[in-house]
Amino acid sequence: MAKIGVYLCHCGENIAGAINIEELKKFAESLPDVAVVRNYLFMCSDAGQDLIKQDIKNGLVDRVVVAACTPRTHGPIFKKAVEDAGLNGYLFEMANVRDQDSWPHWHNKVGALEKAKRLIRSAVAKVRLNEPLEDRYGDMEKSVLIVGGGIAGMFAALDLANMGLKVYLVERQPSIGGNMSKIDKTFPTMDCSA
Repeated sequence: MAKIGVYLCHCGENIAGAINIEELKKFAESLPDVAVVRNYLFMCSDAGQDLIKQDIKNGLVDRVVVAACTPRTHGPIFKKAVEDAGLNGYLFEMANVRDQDSWPHWHNKVGALEKAKRLIRSAVAKVRLNEPLEDRYGDMEKSVLIVGGGIAGMFAALDLANMGLKVYLVERQPSIGGNMSKIDKTFPTMDCSA
């Protein structure tokens, strides 16, 4: 059985100004397999990350959900904190309750709370099923496949080839050119399109 920790960030007033954090905490505590729910003014701060690390090190949680800002900028911070505490980074999920909830629903606090609950419920359900993964790196061929040998496909192929990439151009018709090859003359020079 998973022991999920849910960590709610106030983000100053960015989140807490629109979402009732105490109500959200009560809701998160009611979710299946949630062992710990904590909230903090700035969860991305060293002190906030330490809350997560201590709970992992103390064996209270084996999966982590952080409800805070965008995972685009803050995801790597929390993933590293989880890994520094000895937990696989893929046993971590984020619920973006700032960008996707508190900011767009600032003037509808009831709606913002309900949406935050849905975002957290989804993240908890997802992290419950997550499995530890390992990052793997391998050699990569610098090539690109372009589907369609019309004008756009040909120009894309030429541009990418000029950038030093190996290009594979695939066209289902026996000749390239697409619809352009069906035109008799082109404006303004009235040249043959072929």
